[in-house]
Amino acid sequence: MPIQQALLSVSDKTGVLDFARALHAMGVKLLSTGGTAKLLRDNQVPVTEVSDHTGFPEMLDGRVKTLHPKIHGGLLGRRGLPAHVAKMKEQGIENIDLLVVNLYPFTQTVAKPDCSLEDAIENIDIGGPAMIRAAAKNWEDVTVVVDPADYARVLEEMKAGNSGTTRETRFVLAAKVYSHTAAYDGAISNYLTSLATPAALAAPAAMVERGAFPEKLNLQFTKVQEMRYGENPHQSAAFYRDTAPAAGTLSAYTQLQGKELSYNNIADADAAWECVKSFDASQKTAACVIVKHANPCGVAIGANALGAYTNALKTDPTSAFGGIIAFNGPLDGTAAEAVARQFVEVVIATAYDARAREIFAAKQNVRLLTVPLAKGGNEYDFKRVGGGLLVQSPDAKNVQAGELKQASKRAPSVSELADLMFAWRVAKYVKSNAIVFCGGGMTLGVGAGQMSRVDSTRIAVIKAQNAGLSLKGSVVASDAFFPFRDGIDVLAEAGAKAVIQPGGSMRDDEVIAAADEHGIAMMLTGTRHFRH
Repeated sequence: MPIQQALLSVSDKTGVLDFARALHAMGVKLLSTGGTAKLLRDNQVPVTEVSDHTGFPEMLDGRVKTLHPKIHGGLLGRRGLPAHVAKMKEQGIENIDLLVVNLYPFTQTVAKPDCSLEDAIENIDIGGPAMIRAAAKNWEDVTVVVDPADYARVLEEMKAGNSGTTRETRFVLAAKVYSHTAAYDGAISNYLTSLATPAALAAPAAMVERGAFPEKLNLQFTKVQEMRYGENPHQSAAFYRDTAPAAGTLSAYTQLQGKELSYNNIADADAAWECVKSFDASQKTAACVIVKHANPCGVAIGANALGAYTNALKTDPTSAFGGIIAFNGPLDGTAAEAVARQFVEVVIATAYDARAREIFAAKQNVRLLTVPLAKGGNEYDFKRVGGGLLVQSPDAKNVQAGELKQASKRAPSVSELADLMFAWRVAKYVKSNAIVFCGGGMTLGVGAGQMSRVDSTRIAVIKAQNAGLSLKGSVVASDAFFPFRDGIDVLAEAGAKAVIQPGGSMRDDEVIAAADEHGIAMMLTGTRHFRH
């Protein structure tokens, strides 16, 4: 059916002027409200105000303008039902064949630090959701658009056939409406149930205090892909992306080549990317992280990508087989040649030069990803439990050298301190209990995921020995405190000369005394990094 009349009323005016011009050129009558109508008039696009169409003025500061039978009847009337057609004719209600609406910017409003409750309430859209829900319900007859990205699709179909859209497109756009309103209402619920009432009600015009966690948590994610299987072949799985993902997160990836990403690929790639992006690329220091089964098995920094990769691989070349390799910058051909010599599942970098692309093109199964390097992360971390959800703020704390407290008699040297800070950054991304030996800007041995800290220490030593790496003069990071001195004794026997750990054990005095006995420098962070 041809689109003969359209109503346009948008908060996000991206592309709407060109869209309206194209509709007008195809003979579509345009209705509009407020700022959208003004934009069209100012640009010589003929438009009829909704108040003129309904014969009822806008009122109550714009709160009531589209809530009228001539609007909702025009959207909800079924064209193929004689009773509907007759009643609409009797009441002088014209069909509205195309509705273009996006809603007041509620999320953007409440994100402002100076947002008041009054500002938030005034940015709750009423007429918009009512209209788009009505149009979506009547999708067989009405095309509804809430996303400017869909303007082109609608125009292409109108030009291709009888000035109308296909049934498939109308259905897809209608489904999009309910996702749109669900996210909108979810954002309102999250905001209102996070307010620290009754203070919010006592002073509605003032800024209100918001709790970190709403009473009702509404989340929305968009499916990116369904996978062949999940963590194991007998499990089904899919990958969903935040509707508005934070900058710098893995979900912003672009896959340049290779097989489809698996469930485990994405989980491990995220672990690698989160670790490698924590190294400051602005310091002109390349970083490389190799991850296997969600744990870094090799991390290094260097003057260039090749140097960083070479040293990262030395830590545990056996575990690196079939791993995920991430860089905090671009990958050149020289580094790509080295990486391509081993079996790797996924490579992540900010970019690849022509030579690197050529090298990996010969290994089509290698999944090649680019991710933009940017600061930012998830608002919440989640862990599903039976019948519930654990929610926490992300572990975004990065301890700086100036925050460290010297616990031992001996202070670390300048080079030891630099390695301690490097080791501490790596330990944050190793599963608890985590012990990381480092030296010269590279990991030497990693002990992860053990039930006792001393066993993680022993495993890290064994890993270094297996790789032929000396621990003499090395430094060690522990993600949480040493509960007993036994871990200190083990790492001292291996040759370590400095330790960084949170402190806070009932036996801190015993642990510090052990460090002093061995001539080990010990620095305390006051922060732990459990990672389960």
